[in-house]
Amino acid sequence: MSIRLIHPQTSSINGLVPLGLVQGVNDLLASSITQDGLCPLRISWEQGRISSMEILRDSIEFDLKLILPRLIEPHTHLDKAFTWRKFPNIIGTYNEALNQNYKEHKTRNQERVKARASHALNLALRNGIRAVRSHIDSFGYSVEETWEVLYDLQDDWKDFVELQLVALVPIDFWSRKSGEIFATKLAIKGGLMGGVVVPPIRSKELRNSLYKMLRLANNLGCGIDLHIDEASIEPAAGLMELVQLLEQFDNQVPITCSHVSSMGLLSSRKLLSLADRMAEQRINVVALPLTNAWLLERSPAITPSKRPLAPIRQLQRAGVKVALGWDNVQDPWFPLGRFDPLTLMAFSMPLAQLAPWQRLGLSPFTTAAASLLGLAWNGTFAIGGPADLMVLDCSSWVEALSSPPKRKVLINGDWLDE
Repeated sequence: MSIRLIHPQTSSINGLVPLGLVQGVNDLLASSITQDGLCPLRISWEQGRISSMEILRDSIEFDLKLILPRLIEPHTHLDKAFTWRKFPNIIGTYNEALNQNYKEHKTRNQERVKARASHALNLALRNGIRAVRSHIDSFGYSVEETWEVLYDLQDDWKDFVELQLVALVPIDFWSRKSGEIFATKLAIKGGLMGGVVVPPIRSKELRNSLYKMLRLANNLGCGIDLHIDEASIEPAAGLMELVQLLEQFDNQVPITCSHVSSMGLLSSRKLLSLADRMAEQRINVVALPLTNAWLLERSPAITPSKRPLAPIRQLQRAGVKVALGWDNVQDPWFPLGRFDPLTLMAFSMPLAQLAPWQRLGLSPFTTAAASLLGLAWNGTFAIGGPADLMVLDCSSWVEALSSPPKRKVLINGDWLDE
């Protein structure tokens, strides 16, 4: 990796910052705020930390650019990113994605995994991402080699991108002795236990496997992040099993449920009741609308009129932390993407009706995502906070999301060399 930071001649910048991400500025004027909720500020920093912030009262005199904090990718798959070219899923079905995924496993080696994961992290960094949680296929071929590469990259990139790793396995793996040994190593390294819970749901078997997973995770102090209910049938069946189990279990580790797309197919009454129960059990959610919209409810003869989609707003209103992620990037599960959080925001506007000029439309990419990943910084601008930001070559949300803008990235007070 070749990354160079440039110390700035001037440690301050003028720009437009989302109002909901500004803390500790007491003299904000309503007349200063743009219609899409942007606040004109001068941000100064010393030794990598914000030292002052002040309102630009005559902001019309300045050529102001949109400023955002460095953002977060809460759910992706670095080990198989950019494999679409050799393992395309032309018909676009879930089963064919799985088939191509298995074919890719047979060709895996350390060199290939390292090359594509390094490429992904380099793109993420230059696109303004500061933390990535990646699920790693931990079954089939080259498992140990894959993890060795990802652990090395985690250490190599720690000064630029915080990398969290989740072991993606069948749920019953954690019930075996080999699963216990793997989980122990994972916990020592700060990783998370993961798995897949999709239909058909066999309640007794699933409940037993989930219970053993929870018990092991709590004994080790290891977090959990599940692929759950990524389906268009048996709405929220996996979630219901998990919640019912947690209501009888003294859980002390963070739990994230990724996808939860079939939950959106529940009736309103059942959905809201389940959302309240999830909030009570402190379950976090990562919604992944792009891959879900591409794969689920697919038929060669029809355009589906009802799409399984995580009920983001209902979950937020119930008090559940919800983040949004790319999930798959140019692999058999989804053919598009370049680890650009702004493109993800743009795609999510029509799919999930999330507008970043609204607090709950922006939080899945900023504060909620930071909290869900347990990051030290919540992504807001405050005195004493990190001077970690990106300056976009545009002056409004609409410009930023209409076409991916050029950007300059500041890392702990130093500019990333373009």
